[in-house]
This record gives sequence, C-alpha cells and structure tokens, in this order.
Amino acid sequence: MSRLTQQLDELGVRVDTQLFELACTHRSYAYENGGIPSNERLEFLGDAVLQIVVTEHIFHTYPDLAEGELAKLRASVVSTYALARVARELELGGHVLLGKGEVATGGNDKSSILADTTEAIIGAVHLSGGSEASSRFIHALLDERIAQSQAEGEYADFKTSLQELAARNGWGLPVYEVAGTGPDHQREFTATVVVDGEPRGAGTAPSKKLAEQRAATIAYRALGGAHA
Repeated sequence: MSRLTQQLDELGVRVDTQLFELACTHRSYAYENGGIPSNERLEFLGDAVLQIVVTEHIFHTYPDLAEGELAKLRASVVSTYALARVARELELGGHVLLGKGEVATGGNDKSSILADTTEAIIGAVHLSGGSEASSRFIHALLDERIAQSQAEGEYADFKTSLQELAARNGWGLPVYEVAGTGPDHQREFTATVVVDGEPRGAGTAPSKKLAEQRAATIAYRALGGAHA
C-alpha cells in the first residue's frame, strides 16, 4: 500500500477504481495504447477544485493579509514544485502510467508529471465523493504546508524587498549567482546573492526562481530587513 492509498483510507475517502486509474494515466501512456483517455480532463477539474479550496481556506484563516499576499501564499502551495513535493511524499510516482519514452527518462519523478497527476487525483476524488471528500483530502495534504509557508514568509517577494533595501543603503543591485546539479528530471539549483560585493545568502530549490527567493530571504533578514 502506498502512502497515497493509506492517506485516502485514513480519511475515509473512497475513489472509484476506474477514475483512479484514469487519474494516473499520463498522455504518453494513453497515446501508446491506442489513444485511450488520459488524465488531462481530470487534471483540469482537480486544478479548479484545488484553487477554490485553498483560496477559501487562506481567505478565512488570514484575514489580515492583503489580496496580493493571499495570491502569493496560495501560489506557494499549489505551484508545480509544491505539488510535486506532496506527490513524492505520497509515493504517487509508483501509480503513474507512462509511455516508454517517459519511463526511460525518469518520468515518474518529473515534477510536472507528478504535479499534474496530483491534480488529476483530486479531480477523481471530487467526482467520487463530492466536494466534501475533495475538501477533506486537500486540507489533509496542504493545511500544515500553508501554515508553514505563511509563518516562514517564503511566499513573500523577498527579491524585491532586498533590492529596495540595497537601494536605500546605496549598495547597488543584488547579483544572483546560480548553479544547477542533478539530472534533467530532478534538477536542484543553488543561488547565492551578492550584495555590496559580498555573498549575503544562499538558497537551494528545484527551480532557479525559488532558489533565488530563498537566497534573498536569508540576505534580507541578515542585513536587518524586517520579517515580511
């Protein structure tokens, strides 16, 4: 039993067997097997369900956050990389049906495929058990992550904050040096931000953008910026 099926069982969420299999059917597998349906329509549905559940949750939970902050907080937990992390913890890759080409290139651990499949699973849960079931599933997966993201301020735009701090102090524009490691389907990027000629923070993440944000967060706080 994977962590995904265990999670569903613990929540008392029952997913129709055919819908579950469809949710795990990547388009590459569908194409190689005579053009059978893929999970793309379920992904479309799951994305919409995910957005409304998370939006409603953060709207009620954080009444002091402005619209822009709410949007950034939501994006931090429903992004491709955030959903891929959820999928890996649920061992979702073992369920995904892929074509031979994707199998050969490690498709069952590609962030884009894992994130899309996670949304498709949410769609399957929604069709099987309605909004109550999909809401329970999403809350179980993301509520703690939302709280952590909000507490750590990772969703905030620290790159802009750092740039403004540097300008106020006459340090010039921050410079980001980024290096990538690992295979294409599992790249890790480390960003170092240089402010006023000195490295002030480093961050590692699955994307250059997020690595730079993490580096900026460390630098901003180290240089005396307030917690955004």
